Amino acid sequence: MPKGYWIGRVDVQNPEAYKNYVAANAAAFSKYGARFLVRGGGFRVAEGGSRDRNVVIEFPTYQAALECWDSPEYQAAKAERDGHAVADIIIIEGYEGPQPD
Repeated sequence: MPKGYWIGRVDVQNPEAYKNYVAANAAAFSKYGARFLVRGGGFRVAEGGSRDRNVVIEFPTYQAALECWDSPEYQAAKAERDGHAVADIIIIEGYEGPQPD
């Protein structure tokens, strides 16, 4: 079964209030086996647009990624972020097919 990922691009408008979201989302991420692959950090825009902050979160399965988003734990955390950041977030299924040689 393929892994699942959240890919997020975020502009934080209120850094102090955003800290509440970061603290609150740990419960949902722990429950659903999330692992940060990218969490902020430097980046270069090679093409297209960007936001200030980028995040890639890996889940053991695509289903776990979907369930985490829909969970009461994450929705409570998201409520802490609402009004303090603008985000583009996709939930995507990992790829398990052939790779370039």
